[in-house]
Amino acid sequence: MTQDELKQAVARAALQYVVDDAVIGVGSGSTANYFIDELGARAGRIRGAVASSERTAERLRRHGIPLVDLNEVDALPVYIDGADEVTAGGAMIKGGGGALTREKIVAAVSRRFVCIADESKLVTVLGAFPLPVEVIPMARAHVAREIVRLGGEPRQRADFLTDNGNAVLDVRGLAITDPAALEERLNNIVGVVTNGLFARRGADVVLLGTPAGVQTMVRTDSAP
Repeated sequence: MTQDELKQAVARAALQYVVDDAVIGVGSGSTANYFIDELGARAGRIRGAVASSERTAERLRRHGIPLVDLNEVDALPVYIDGADEVTAGGAMIKGGGGALTREKIVAAVSRRFVCIADESKLVTVLGAFPLPVEVIPMARAHVAREIVRLGGEPRQRADFLTDNGNAVLDVRGLAITDPAALEERLNNIVGVVTNGLFARRGADVVLLGTPAGVQTMVRTDSAP
């Protein structure tokens, strides 16, 4: 199977986690796009969706899926999104597309986080994929210096601003042996909006596309 076929398979499998007649959270990126397309064929199942990026919002509109402002709901039953890297325990690096802050916000208010990915995204230790860090533009140099002190090699993403109007530093060289601790430490740097480590609120379920079929990994401490 091709990588695109694996992504389509996990996108289709994620439909079983969609809660009928509810508002759900929908992520960003190529695998999430396949999920939106699958959902679009069954748009009547849900009342609407909270989009984690402007690109996601536009794709949902094209499928006739109503958009809901996150401020209008108290909680979401499920958030479905992809990952740039994911461990079997549900810790992830996200933000390759630059939507990390909105993705993290939607994940925070969702009762269940379902990560959909092809098998190439599964890793034992996070960090081969550059870690995105969204920063307030005036703090870019300060944040970069602080990241260097942590052993990272930050580089500003060229010609790019997030949907929030901020810059992104892509960081290589960090030893991510404790994702939750590093996530908190980076977020405590003044000028950082957030970083692309999703460990403190990781995935509850990982659906992994493999040539043998979709593999399901459930975090043992996750609520049903």
